[in-house]
Amino acid sequence: MAVPGRRNGMIDDDENEDNALFEEEGLIELDSDTPPHLRELAAASELGNLDALRLALDNLTGSIDEPVEDGDTALHLTCLYGHLSCVRLLLERGANIEVEDEDGAIPLHDACAGGFVEIAQLLLNTANDPECIKRMLESVDAEGDTPLHHAARGEHAGVIRLLVSSGASLTQPNTCGKTPIELAEPGTEARSILDAAAGAVACE
Repeated sequence: MAVPGRRNGMIDDDENEDNALFEEEGLIELDSDTPPHLRELAAASELGNLDALRLALDNLTGSIDEPVEDGDTALHLTCLYGHLSCVRLLLERGANIEVEDEDGAIPLHDACAGGFVEIAQLLLNTANDPECIKRMLESVDAEGDTPLHHAARGEHAGVIRLLVSSGASLTQPNTCGKTPIELAEPGTEARSILDAAAGAVACE
Protein backbone atom coordinates (compact mmCIF):
# COMPACT_ATOMS: atom_id res chain seq x y z
CA MET A 1 0.00 0.00 0.00
CA ALA A 2 1.33 3.43 -0.90
CA VAL A 3 1.40 6.16 1.72
CA PRO A 4 -0.74 9.28 1.15
CA GLY A 5 1.25 12.44 0.72
CA ARG A 6 4.51 10.63 0.15
CA ARG A 7 6.58 11.38 -2.92
CA ASN A 8 7.09 7.94 -4.39
CA GLY A 9 10.06 8.51 -6.67
CA MET A 10 11.92 10.93 -8.87
CA ILE A 11 11.18 11.86 -12.48
CA ASP A 12 14.15 11.76 -14.85
CA ASP A 13 14.89 14.82 -16.97
CA ASP A 14 13.86 13.07 -20.17
CA GLU A 15 10.45 12.37 -18.65
CA ASN A 16 9.71 15.98 -17.75
CA GLU A 17 7.94 16.82 -20.97
CA ASP A 18 5.62 13.80 -20.75
CA ASN A 19 4.51 14.76 -17.25
CA ALA A 20 4.58 18.53 -17.59
CA LEU A 21 0.95 18.99 -16.60
CA PHE A 22 1.42 17.28 -13.28
CA GLU A 23 4.86 18.70 -12.53
CA GLU A 24 3.73 22.25 -13.12
CA GLU A 25 1.21 21.79 -10.35
CA GLY A 26 4.05 20.59 -8.15
CA LEU A 27 1.81 18.09 -6.42
CA ILE A 28 3.37 14.71 -7.15
CA GLU A 29 6.39 12.97 -8.54
CA LEU A 30 5.73 9.70 -10.27
CA ASP A 31 7.39 6.47 -9.21
CA SER A 32 10.42 5.86 -11.41
CA ASP A 33 9.28 2.25 -11.79
CA THR A 34 5.90 3.23 -13.24
CA PRO A 35 5.73 1.87 -16.80
CA PRO A 36 5.62 4.68 -19.40
CA HIS A 37 2.21 3.62 -20.74
CA LEU A 38 0.74 3.91 -17.22
CA ARG A 39 2.25 7.21 -16.08
CA GLU A 40 -0.71 9.37 -17.08
CA LEU A 41 -3.07 6.94 -15.37
CA ALA A 42 -0.95 6.92 -12.20
CA ALA A 43 -0.66 10.70 -12.04
CA ALA A 44 -4.36 11.31 -12.66
CA SER A 45 -5.31 8.71 -10.05
CA GLU A 46 -3.09 10.18 -7.36
CA LEU A 47 -4.12 13.77 -8.08
CA GLY A 48 -7.80 12.95 -8.39
CA ASN A 49 -7.99 14.75 -11.72
CA LEU A 50 -11.18 13.30 -13.20
CA ASP A 51 -10.74 14.74 -16.70
CA ALA A 52 -7.14 13.56 -16.89
CA LEU A 53 -8.16 10.15 -15.60
CA ARG A 54 -10.89 9.83 -18.21
CA LEU A 55 -8.40 10.75 -20.94
CA ALA A 56 -5.81 8.32 -19.58
CA LEU A 57 -8.37 5.53 -19.58
CA ASP A 58 -9.48 6.40 -23.12
CA ASN A 59 -5.85 6.11 -24.24
CA LEU A 60 -4.93 3.14 -22.06
CA THR A 61 -3.15 0.36 -23.92
CA GLY A 62 -2.71 -1.95 -20.93
CA SER A 63 -5.05 -3.32 -18.29
CA ILE A 64 -7.01 -1.06 -15.96
CA ASP A 65 -5.97 -3.45 -13.17
CA GLU A 66 -2.24 -3.27 -13.90
CA PRO A 67 -0.09 -1.97 -11.02
CA VAL A 68 0.84 1.66 -11.68
CA GLU A 69 2.82 2.62 -8.55
CA ASP A 70 4.30 0.70 -5.62
CA GLY A 71 2.21 -2.32 -6.60
CA ASP A 72 -0.99 -0.28 -6.41
CA THR A 73 -3.53 -0.17 -9.23
CA ALA A 74 -5.32 3.03 -10.21
CA LEU A 75 -8.26 1.91 -8.07
CA HIS A 76 -6.03 1.40 -5.04
CA LEU A 77 -4.61 4.92 -5.45
CA THR A 78 -7.94 6.67 -5.86
CA CYS A 79 -9.30 4.84 -2.81
CA LEU A 80 -6.19 5.64 -0.79
CA TYR A 81 -6.33 9.35 -1.58
CA GLY A 82 -10.11 9.64 -1.25
CA HIS A 83 -11.02 10.62 -4.81
CA LEU A 84 -14.64 9.44 -4.91
CA SER A 85 -15.48 10.61 -8.44
CA CYS A 86 -12.36 8.91 -9.80
CA VAL A 87 -13.19 5.69 -7.96
CA ARG A 88 -16.65 5.80 -9.50
CA LEU A 89 -15.21 6.27 -13.00
CA LEU A 90 -12.75 3.39 -12.60
CA LEU A 91 -15.54 1.10 -11.43
CA GLU A 92 -17.69 2.17 -14.38
CA ARG A 93 -14.78 1.25 -16.65
CA GLY A 94 -14.54 -2.22 -15.14
CA ALA A 95 -11.82 -1.97 -12.49
CA ASN A 96 -11.65 -5.10 -10.31
CA ILE A 97 -12.79 -4.37 -6.74
CA GLU A 98 -10.91 -7.44 -5.45
CA VAL A 99 -7.58 -6.76 -7.12
CA GLU A 100 -4.63 -7.09 -4.71
CA ASP A 101 -1.59 -4.83 -4.40
CA GLU A 102 1.92 -6.11 -3.65
CA ASP A 103 1.00 -6.38 0.04
CA GLY A 104 -2.16 -8.38 -0.61
CA ALA A 105 -4.45 -5.43 0.16
CA ILE A 106 -7.58 -4.79 -1.89
CA PRO A 107 -8.94 -1.28 -2.60
CA LEU A 108 -11.31 -1.57 0.37
CA HIS A 109 -8.28 -1.75 2.68
CA ASP A 110 -7.09 1.59 1.30
CA ALA A 111 -10.46 3.30 1.60
CA CYS A 112 -10.82 2.10 5.19
CA ALA A 113 -7.29 3.13 6.14
CA GLY A 114 -8.09 6.65 4.93
CA GLY A 115 -11.50 6.77 6.61
CA PHE A 116 -13.40 7.34 3.37
CA VAL A 117 -16.91 6.14 4.18
CA GLU A 118 -18.50 6.97 0.81
CA ILE A 119 -15.79 5.15 -1.09
CA ALA A 120 -16.00 2.10 1.17
CA GLN A 121 -19.78 2.09 0.72
CA LEU A 122 -19.42 2.40 -3.06
CA LEU A 123 -17.04 -0.57 -3.18
CA LEU A 124 -19.39 -2.72 -1.12
CA ASN A 125 -22.39 -1.63 -3.21
CA THR A 126 -20.51 -2.46 -6.39
CA ALA A 127 -19.94 -6.00 -5.16
CA ASN A 128 -23.73 -6.50 -5.25
CA ASP A 129 -23.22 -10.10 -4.15
CA PRO A 130 -23.19 -11.38 -0.54
CA GLU A 131 -20.33 -13.79 -1.24
CA CYS A 132 -18.19 -11.06 -2.81
CA ILE A 133 -18.90 -8.71 0.11
CA LYS A 134 -17.94 -11.47 2.56
CA ARG A 135 -14.66 -12.07 0.72
CA MET A 136 -13.87 -8.36 0.75
CA LEU A 137 -14.60 -7.98 4.46
CA GLU A 138 -12.50 -11.04 5.29
CA SER A 139 -9.65 -10.16 2.93
CA VAL A 140 -6.30 -9.90 4.69
CA ASP A 141 -3.11 -8.12 3.66
CA ALA A 142 0.47 -9.21 4.36
CA GLU A 143 0.06 -8.21 8.02
CA GLY A 144 -3.11 -10.21 8.37
CA ASP A 145 -5.17 -7.03 8.62
CA THR A 146 -8.75 -6.94 7.36
CA PRO A 147 -10.33 -3.66 6.23
CA LEU A 148 -11.82 -3.37 9.74
CA HIS A 149 -8.33 -3.60 11.27
CA HIS A 150 -7.32 -0.61 9.13
CA ALA A 151 -10.41 1.38 10.07
CA ALA A 152 -9.96 0.58 13.77
CA ARG A 153 -6.28 1.51 13.72
CA GLY A 154 -7.17 4.87 12.19
CA GLU A 155 -10.17 5.24 14.54
CA HIS A 156 -12.47 6.02 11.63
CA ALA A 157 -15.85 5.71 13.35
CA GLY A 158 -17.98 6.08 10.22
CA VAL A 159 -16.13 3.35 8.35
CA ILE A 160 -16.19 1.10 11.40
CA ARG A 161 -19.99 1.44 11.61
CA LEU A 162 -20.31 0.60 7.93
CA LEU A 163 -18.07 -2.47 8.09
CA VAL A 164 -19.64 -3.81 11.29
CA SER A 165 -23.15 -3.38 9.86
CA SER A 166 -21.99 -5.17 6.72
CA GLY A 167 -20.84 -8.21 8.69
CA ALA A 168 -17.12 -7.63 9.31
CA SER A 169 -15.55 -9.88 11.92
CA LEU A 170 -14.73 -8.25 15.27
CA THR A 171 -12.63 -11.16 16.47
CA GLN A 172 -10.39 -12.05 13.53
CA PRO A 173 -6.75 -11.64 14.65
CA ASN A 174 -3.97 -10.27 12.44
CA THR A 175 -0.46 -11.72 12.31
CA CYS A 176 0.35 -9.99 15.62
CA GLY A 177 -2.67 -11.61 17.23
CA LYS A 178 -4.58 -8.32 17.46
CA THR A 179 -8.28 -8.08 16.76
CA PRO A 180 -9.81 -4.88 15.36
CA ILE A 181 -11.14 -4.00 18.84
CA GLU A 182 -7.65 -4.12 20.30
CA LEU A 183 -6.34 -1.65 17.73
CA ALA A 184 -8.72 1.17 18.69
CA GLU A 185 -7.70 3.25 21.70
CA PRO A 186 -9.89 2.87 24.81
CA GLY A 187 -12.20 5.81 25.38
CA THR A 188 -12.51 6.72 21.70
CA GLU A 189 -15.70 6.67 19.66
CA ALA A 190 -14.18 3.97 17.48
CA ARG A 191 -13.56 1.72 20.48
CA SER A 192 -17.05 2.37 21.82
CA ILE A 193 -18.63 1.29 18.53
CA LEU A 194 -16.55 -1.88 18.44
CA ASP A 195 -17.22 -2.72 22.10
CA ALA A 196 -20.95 -2.18 21.63
CA ALA A 197 -20.97 -4.39 18.54
CA ALA A 198 -19.06 -7.09 20.38
CA GLY A 199 -21.51 -6.87 23.25
CA ALA A 200 -24.45 -7.22 20.91
CA VAL A 201 -22.91 -10.32 19.34
CA ALA A 202 -22.28 -11.85 22.77
CA CYS A 203 -25.93 -11.40 23.70
CA GLU A 204 -27.26 -13.16 20.62
